[in-house]
Amino acid sequence: MTTDDVLTHEPIAVEPLLALDAYPDCGGLAMFVGTVRDHHEGRSVDRLVYTAHAPMAAKIIREVEAQTREQFGVAYCRVRHRLGELRIGDIAIVCVVRAAHRAEAFEACRHAVDAVKHGAPIWKEEFYTDGSSAFVEGCCIRDDLNESAPHSHASTSHHHA
Repeated sequence: MTTDDVLTHEPIAVEPLLALDAYPDCGGLAMFVGTVRDHHEGRSVDRLVYTAHAPMAAKIIREVEAQTREQFGVAYCRVRHRLGELRIGDIAIVCVVRAAHRAEAFEACRHAVDAVKHGAPIWKEEFYTDGSSAFVEGCCIRDDLNESAPHSHASTSHHHA
């Protein structure tokens, strides 16, 4: 299932995002691929689950893409994010930027990834090898929601029997 191909429960296909033939005037292509690692803050990670408010997250990602193109003067910016259960090594997020020059492509790519990570309502729950789990590195839409929301930057752990 996809939300306008921005969010998907399926593995992210990187090749279609590269748009190699469509931008002959762009010599810079920057790509970030974020994968699931096996550790976080000294804890051994078994897997993770991404959840989202999908309509809002997709809207924000599309806005980030458009804003990045405008702010950095790049020709192309695409971001895709996985949802659901991911295993170690799975691709969680991909950002591809095409620009006339490498410097703009690099800067725009970093900006877009950071903007999505900090602004889209997508939450990451890590499951650890000791049987516990925690919500980590979630987005913060409004500070007043963070006090009681499981997606605040403060980790909340619980044990699974």
